[in-house]
Amino acid sequence: MGTSAELTGPDFSKGVSVDLIQEGETLLGHVGDRAVILAKVEGEIYAVGANCSHYGAPLSQGLLVGHHIHCPWHHSTFNIKTGEAEKAPALTPIACWMTEVVDEKVFVRGKKKIPQPVLRGTESQHVVIVGGGAAGTSCAAMLRRQGFAGTIQMISHDDSAPYDRTNLSKDYLSGAAPEEWLPILKESFFEKNKIQISLKTDVKSIEPDRKSVELSDGRTLFYDKLLLATGGEPVKPPIPGIDREKVLMLRTLKNCRSIISACETAKTVAVVGAGFIGLEVAASLNQRGIVVHVIAPEEMPLIKTLGIHVGSYIKHLHESHGVHFHLGHSVKEILDDKVILDDLTTVDCDFVVVGAGIQPNVELAKQAGCDIDHGVVVNEFLETSVPGIFAAGDIARWPDPRSQRLIRVEHWEVAERQGQVVACNILGAKTRYQDVPFFWTQQFDKILCYIGYSDRFDRMDLMGDPGKDDFAVVYYEDDRIAAFLSVGRDLENLKVEQALQRIDYQKAEDIFREYQRQFKRPQPPAPNYFEPSP
Repeated sequence: MGTSAELTGPDFSKGVSVDLIQEGETLLGHVGDRAVILAKVEGEIYAVGANCSHYGAPLSQGLLVGHHIHCPWHHSTFNIKTGEAEKAPALTPIACWMTEVVDEKVFVRGKKKIPQPVLRGTESQHVVIVGGGAAGTSCAAMLRRQGFAGTIQMISHDDSAPYDRTNLSKDYLSGAAPEEWLPILKESFFEKNKIQISLKTDVKSIEPDRKSVELSDGRTLFYDKLLLATGGEPVKPPIPGIDREKVLMLRTLKNCRSIISACETAKTVAVVGAGFIGLEVAASLNQRGIVVHVIAPEEMPLIKTLGIHVGSYIKHLHESHGVHFHLGHSVKEILDDKVILDDLTTVDCDFVVVGAGIQPNVELAKQAGCDIDHGVVVNEFLETSVPGIFAAGDIARWPDPRSQRLIRVEHWEVAERQGQVVACNILGAKTRYQDVPFFWTQQFDKILCYIGYSDRFDRMDLMGDPGKDDFAVVYYEDDRIAAFLSVGRDLENLKVEQALQRIDYQKAEDIFREYQRQFKRPQPPAPNYFEPSP
């Protein structure tokens, strides 16, 4: 999965001078045919695998903070002492080697043998996880990695084992990635760790007093702790014709396969919605050679979410690849071979993909008695108002320590990390979920990385040059740094994440100012973003 770093630099098994490794920095090399990085922290030198176990990103280009190295692509975190994957999206460790200093040279010896976790709890304890997506899977994996000895049962409505939903609208949909990339973890992982998964199964009801769940197949499961990670369902706008056979939505692997199948005989598609999913679908289908028309009521893609600078950048990026936009319009009706817009103009198409967002699945939580307010309300430990029941992922609305308000975020990495925190708290850790939200979106060959959260920014600062695909936007709420988006600046993104994690706004400002100083020439005047493209 992903790519591996090319073998470069010194062969650490033959030794390198200690002077090549500075405190707080890394050095890329190899041991035999394995890429390895050395890291020096507090005078000690450590050796770990050079590639993230998620999608193979080069960790030598990441950020070393203490004994933790952060992946430059998707912000996984690994412990350089043990190789342990501490924070998602990576769920499996990287290799870890022993080092030895002899005559001012560092030698990498054999691999470290990492001890198995000490078993915690008893085999009679039961954890039930409702949902087979990011939050549920990461919770199950972390429970076993932390030594949980009891039974883990995952209940999933899906007909496929847990897969990387983010890839459905990106490389897999475009045809650039094989289906073998999609599983979050190998099937053998679940078997080896005795994680029971019931697919194509629904939970009909929860009885908190009995600590039981009733399943659609007639079974009753009893739990000591329950995680609700029920995700969401695509919003189906009330458009005449939306139930036609050629109108598709994208949420599941089955949905994605249907879209790919439709591409086999289609030449033109209409994408309804210019949010993240709609735009990623548009880019992916364009790469399959399909003529793409994007229809949305906004005057610019993502303008409410990311502002005018990013919206204009994405619009021109898509147009440069031949995507057609019909902005400022809604769909009046969908017919078999065309879409009728609100101004009665038509867009001819062979099929339609609707990307109008998702609605969180909170009915089960509501039936169980959990507090509901634009999602399932949880405390800082991700506990619901019902004892013994946790919630994570798209449905969870939690207290954000930076904005000082309840927020709900539909990001893949947020869901995975929340699942990990729930696992720790099931085991009694009382760990607060305080991570800075992070997501990435892929638009053709460009990756936009976003740190933080803001649904009400009142000021933006543009730094860098969008024309060179090297820029960032800082989002403010009442002079508080709320979020940061970057293109081509992975390391800066990681540094800002660390500053916001510590709620160190001055440090974040310093990073921004240093970034701005790298661009010596004056910035060109902002274009008229609402001017039609030629």
